[in-house]
Formats: sequence, structure tokens, C-alpha cells
Amino acid sequence: MNKVYANATEALDGLLKDDMLIASGGFGLCGIPELLLNAIKDSGVKDLTFASNNAGVDGAGIGILLETKQVRKMISSYVGENAEFMRQYLSGELELEFTPQGTLAERMRAGGAGIPGFFTKTGVGTVIADGKFEKQFPTGEDAAMEDYIMEEGIFADLAIVKAWKADATGNLVFRKTARNFNLPAATCGKVCVAEVEEIVETGSLDPDMIHLPGIYVNRIIKSDAEKRIEQRTVRKREEA
Repeated sequence: MNKVYANATEALDGLLKDDMLIASGGFGLCGIPELLLNAIKDSGVKDLTFASNNAGVDGAGIGILLETKQVRKMISSYVGENAEFMRQYLSGELELEFTPQGTLAERMRAGGAGIPGFFTKTGVGTVIADGKFEKQFPTGEDAAMEDYIMEEGIFADLAIVKAWKADATGNLVFRKTARNFNLPAATCGKVCVAEVEEIVETGSLDPDMIHLPGIYVNRIIKSDAEKRIEQRTVRKREEA
């Protein structure tokens, strides 16, 4: 089975439809599958739900799909850095399911492991717990009962991720902080498409360095997308 496709449009062919749930890797502009997001935009699909830590920034990341009104709902932990995201949410144009960052990562991981739900203390006693099933467990001091809320695993129709290296079988290696949400997002999709910076010969990757086995990855494209810096911070040059 050939997993390597010529471009993002071909890699997404037959996978996109309106009203689908897409899990997207990335954190800000770090490790975002930019070419795949552009191809989703160009496809014209609409009423999408994205499970992603955030929506990038204005003009980049999922932000480009917000601008074209192709996203109906975001499942995210962070709204900042994207003025259009905030505007649509505050005006009622965009549905938002706020999810604590660690909970979102675990919801993706749980979906990838086939776990429909789990209990966590995060969010207990806040609006995050509204409408969710609550249960007590003897986890406190001297086995005192403590409150937990149930969170559901995320089972996405499609996962799109960005990796550093891949071989032709789909084994992925992420680089430093670009691993972020990419790994759990990749596992929770029915189909996973990976955008990678370098495709290497099969067998050349050290097995101990592989972060995601190829069994999770269905399609691969090589990325030449520009690496953007979300907030450029520099120091003054020291005098010679």
C-alpha cells in the first residue's frame, strides 16, 4: 500500500465532507499541518468541527478556515492570538467547547486507545463541569472521597498532523516541541494524513526514535511550507 502522495489535495481526496470532525496537531504555529489546512480550505467543505489546542493566528493555521467561515465549532483550550477566533466566538458565530489543555490531550489519546470516557479532577467546581457526569472516588487523604467529572474521548473522522521525518510506511518522528498535540491527534482519527519535512528510506529510522508507528498513518505528503514564528522576540546586538 503506497502511503506517499504527491500533494495535499491528492492526499485528502475522498476524505473530506461537510460536518466532519477533524483532529489537528500543532500548538500556535508550532507543528501545524499548513499545507493540509490550505487544501481543506480550497476544497470548500463547511460546517467543520476542529479539535485542536487553538486555531493558530489570523491568516495562518486553522485561522484561514475561520476567515472563510468553514468552521462551525472548535474544541480548544486556548482562544488567544487569533482576533477572528475571539470575534466569532464573542459574537455567537462560532461554537466553542472549552477544554483544559491536559484534558484535551487525554481526550485525543483516549479516542486513539478506544476509550470512550475517563474521569478527571480538572474542571470540578467550574463551568467546565456543567452538564457532565460526576462521580466520587476515594483518592483523597486517608481514602477520602473526591469529586471527578467524566470527559469523553475524541473519535475524529480525520486527523491531520505535521512531523519532522517519516519513512514510506508512515513511521513518524517529531522534532522537539513540534511533537505537542500531533501525536495524540494522529491516533484519534479514523484516517490520519501526515505532512512531513523529510521522507527517508524505509528502515533508516532508528526504531527507538520513532514517536508514532506507521500503523496509525494512512497517507503522507512532503511539506515545503514556510516555518513561521508566532511572536518574534529578539535582543539588542551587543556592542563589539
